[in-house]
Amino acid sequence: MNPLLRLRISAGYPGKPDVLREVALEMAPGEIVGLVGRSGEGKSTLILAVLGLLGLKNGACSGEILFQGRDLLGLNHKEMRQLRGLHIALVPQSPLSALNPNLRLGAQLEESWRAHRSGKPDWQALLASVSLPAEREFLRLYPRNLSVGMAQRFLIALALLHRPSLLLADEPTSALDTITQSEILALFRRLNQETGIGILYISHDLASVAALSHRVAILHQGEIVECASTEELFRAPSHPYTRQLIGAIPRLPLLGSAEGLSQLVRQFEPASHLSAD
Repeated sequence: MNPLLRLRISAGYPGKPDVLREVALEMAPGEIVGLVGRSGEGKSTLILAVLGLLGLKNGACSGEILFQGRDLLGLNHKEMRQLRGLHIALVPQSPLSALNPNLRLGAQLEESWRAHRSGKPDWQALLASVSLPAEREFLRLYPRNLSVGMAQRFLIALALLHRPSLLLADEPTSALDTITQSEILALFRRLNQETGIGILYISHDLASVAALSHRVAILHQGEIVECASTEELFRAPSHPYTRQLIGAIPRLPLLGSAEGLSQLVRQFEPASHLSAD
């Protein structure tokens, strides 16, 4: 099977040229890959590079980013605009700040649709797929009328609007409480199973990554230091930094370390047993 995404890149900014150094990553169609790293490790730089937006921050990227066999680094601005949103979609963090506060939800859906297609899609089916109200009154709301969890679901609906092959989820649960986090993770898992969308799930939260991902890549000091199946990585991490990250997960009171870790991960309904086929 040909990979959905295969990249090997170096990237940086003026005065900080080595944010990413020969970072190599591959995803199969329909696979969920978790990318873990602390703040400042280069996770957002990788996302911007895939989207062709690194130049907005005066960044530069070298190497190759193959999406369905097509090298994104060789595309011009117009060609990348045709891909973004249509075939590669983004779910950013901080959902309320990512939405336009001055536009009703229906207007934001319509603008996103018209960016690539004419006519009007079935809003009701789209909203229902992310467990949002399908009534017309909902589309007349403004983002300020939504809870953070509902705003995140609406962002996911925007990302799914054109049924992309690849979803880039950039810390999508960082602004959410634990219960809403588990709901969003369950939503991602269901969408992956029902539609076959590939998801690159970026987070510093190992528990949520373990719950969702088929494989996990660890980004440290600009390099991917380990990449393995979720079960293998948590059972027998090979790199000292990975062991340090796993050891830093808070343990539940009155439980031994192994059991505490297992209980913590289970609260997010771990998906390490799922197949990437």
